[in-house]
Amino acid sequence: MPVRLIDLDAFDFATPRELPQLAGAVDATCRETGFLQVTGHGVPDSVIAEIRGATRAFFDMAQEEKDRYRPAPGAPYGYIGMGDEALAKSRGEETPPDLKESFNGGPLSVPPGETDPDALAFCYAPTPWPDLPGFRRAWETYYAEMEALAARIMSVMALALGREADFFAPYIDRPISALRALNYPETPGPALTGQQGAGAHTDYGSLTILLPDRGSKGLEIQGPDGTWEEVEPRDGAFVVNIGDLMALWTGGRWTSTLHRVRPTQRRRASLAFFHQPNWHAEVRPLEGSGGAVVSGPYLMEKFAAATAH
Repeated sequence: MPVRLIDLDAFDFATPRELPQLAGAVDATCRETGFLQVTGHGVPDSVIAEIRGATRAFFDMAQEEKDRYRPAPGAPYGYIGMGDEALAKSRGEETPPDLKESFNGGPLSVPPGETDPDALAFCYAPTPWPDLPGFRRAWETYYAEMEALAARIMSVMALALGREADFFAPYIDRPISALRALNYPETPGPALTGQQGAGAHTDYGSLTILLPDRGSKGLEIQGPDGTWEEVEPRDGAFVVNIGDLMALWTGGRWTSTLHRVRPTQRRRASLAFFHQPNWHAEVRPLEGSGGAVVSGPYLMEKFAAATAH
C-alpha cells in the first residue's frame, strides 16, 4: 500500500495536457490510502529549523515549567503531558495512555466581526505562549507557512476532484486550523499491552500536514485488510493525510485512514498542522447523499466526543 510522492511544483508548471494525469494521481492516492507525501512545497529550511529548535527547547524544559502551560479544563491549547491522552478512546477503544506529550496552538488572529461565543471561546481561545526566547516568533512563522501550504494543497485537491482550482477558496479564507508539536520520548522498556506512542485514530478536519523528524520511525496506517504498514517519510517532504471532514465532503470518495504511532526506542518529534475550514463554512457532500455540517460546531462535537471518554 504505497504512499505516493506528489510534487506540488509540477502542478504550477503543468500544461493542459499534463494536468489531468497529475490530478488523477492525487485522486487515486486519496481514494486508496488517504495519505500522500508532498515535495515542491516552498517552505524554507530556515523556518523548519527554527520551529524544530524552539519546540525541542520547550520539551527539554523541567516538567514543572512545562506544567505552567497546561490548558484550563475544556480549553484546546497549551501543554498536554505524558499520560494525559489516549487517542484510541476517541473510537471507544480502552487503551493505556499514549506515550507522548504535546504543545498546541490555534489561529493567529480572530477574523474581524466574529461574534460567535463558541468560536471565540474554543477555536479562537488564546495560546499560552511559553516564556522561551524566539518560541512565539518561530511558531507563528511556521503556522503561517502551513496555512499557505494547506491552501495550495486544497487547490490541488480541487483539481483532483474535477473542480476548478479555487473551488475550496471561499471555505478556507478564515480557517480555524491548529498546530500541534509532539514529543515521543524514548521508551527503553516494553510498553504496556495495547499502548502506543499515539493510539489508532483518524483526524477530524479537511487535511493534516505532518512534519516528522528526519529518519523517524513509527507512523503506521491501517490497510483495508486490517494490517498495519509503516509510512517512511521522505527527506524534504511533508506527509499529508485526509481527515474525516474531507471524507464527508467528498461523499466517501476519499478515505480518512486509521493511523497510529508505535512506541519508539529513540526520541521522536513531529509537527502536525490540522487544517480546518472557516468556523461558519457549510460543508456538503460533493457526491452521493448526506446532510451538511458546519465546520466549527462539527469540530467542537468531535473534540467533545474524544475528551468525554
